[in-house]
Amino acid sequence: MEDDVTHEEREPDRAEWYRALVAEVNDLVTVTDTDGTITYVTPAVERVLGYDPQVMIGRQGYEFVHPDDRDENREAMETVLSNPSASTSVEVRFKHADGSWRWIEATIRNRLDDDTIDGILLSSRDVTERKQYEVEAKALTDEYDAILNNVEDAIFLINVEQDGADVRFEFERLSPSYEKHTDITTEEVRGQTPREVFGDEEGATLEANYHRCINAGKPISYQEELRVTERARFWQTKLAPVVTDGDITRLVGITRNVTDRVERERQLRQQNERLDEFAGVISHDLRNPLTIAQGRAALLAEESDSDHLDPLREALERMGAIVEDTLMLARQGDTISETKAVSLTDIVGKCWATVDTEDATIEIVDEMTLQGDPDRLRHVFENLFRNAIEHGGADVTVRVGRHDERGLYVEDDGPGIPVEMREDVFEPGESSAPDGTGFGLTIVKRIVEAHGWEVSVSDGTDGGTRFEFETAE
Repeated sequence: MEDDVTHEEREPDRAEWYRALVAEVNDLVTVTDTDGTITYVTPAVERVLGYDPQVMIGRQGYEFVHPDDRDENREAMETVLSNPSASTSVEVRFKHADGSWRWIEATIRNRLDDDTIDGILLSSRDVTERKQYEVEAKALTDEYDAILNNVEDAIFLINVEQDGADVRFEFERLSPSYEKHTDITTEEVRGQTPREVFGDEEGATLEANYHRCINAGKPISYQEELRVTERARFWQTKLAPVVTDGDITRLVGITRNVTDRVERERQLRQQNERLDEFAGVISHDLRNPLTIAQGRAALLAEESDSDHLDPLREALERMGAIVEDTLMLARQGDTISETKAVSLTDIVGKCWATVDTEDATIEIVDEMTLQGDPDRLRHVFENLFRNAIEHGGADVTVRVGRHDERGLYVEDDGPGIPVEMREDVFEPGESSAPDGTGFGLTIVKRIVEAHGWEVSVSDGTDGGTRFEFETAE
């Protein structure tokens, strides 16, 4: 009868029951004696590590462990050997039958509670994919940290918590550059909303842009006003959503302090407005009476013969030239907003044809295409050609060609400009020609700067004057 079965007779059956149980579970179960010799391993070892169980029995477990992980594995074994009731976990690299290394997470116990299995019990599972993910995630995190800590633009991370129609935005992290520009630290704002950090009015404006990004579901760009300090007030911001499992869980913002640029643009607009007013005064209040004076001088010349008439007409013509140049100067400083491809050969040919070149010669050394405003560029070349003829003489030779990769040059073989005068040639009123207005090169500089280019003066190839233009990309 079953009741007559002794404990000693029942014990082998229980051991077999345990072995049958562990053979069916997904985890790899191993039993070793106290010196690490494998006495039992479940069939799962073939699925997990590619070994026949019989191959492993009788071998030291340490020989399958990566050399760099053996100390850690040994310490875990010693922990459970020194305390029969203890258990511990360890992650080590274990050699697969194909020679590769797999990450194994093992929970180690010193025999079962009822002493059914004598020895060290290890319950293991393959965590290679998780470890690879952790390594990749760490590498990615390191890259993000490197970017966050080194870029000049300010970066901020916003956590997005959505509860139905309600959305809460909280600052998570600020880059060092953000902290530098704003004197606001991550520790000060982490977990706080924009309203809590910047006040209700400005915070509401920030949150409106955050809502706009969420509703768009894609990156957005905008300029915003957020007065942090006097020198950090206007910001050019790009905001991008981070999607996790179909939900936007974070916003990544990259912003740049553009206060100086905005202030310059504002000053430029004010300057242009004043120039427009000035141009209006020149156009109406000066040019009209000048035209009347020139007409009266012509009538006077028909009625009388006076030695004063020729100087009078020359003075009026000079005044007219100054008015025209001043009006052009006032209108050439506006920033160029639209450009088109301009052939250097075409524009030089047209400009040369409109200038009184006398016996001068033009040489186009290189063919190239410029991106610019054709009407304004005509004023550049016409003024440079007139300047070359005024200072180089009627038979001067003018050359136009490519300078470096993107630039161009205009040079002549005239007397040149002394080094000490080159800083002043672009100033209004500076002219060494007796009948020059002194505005020609100033107009050139204004138009060049309106294109975003730079101009400089140097010696020409044949000792004359060379103007070099660094054009925009």
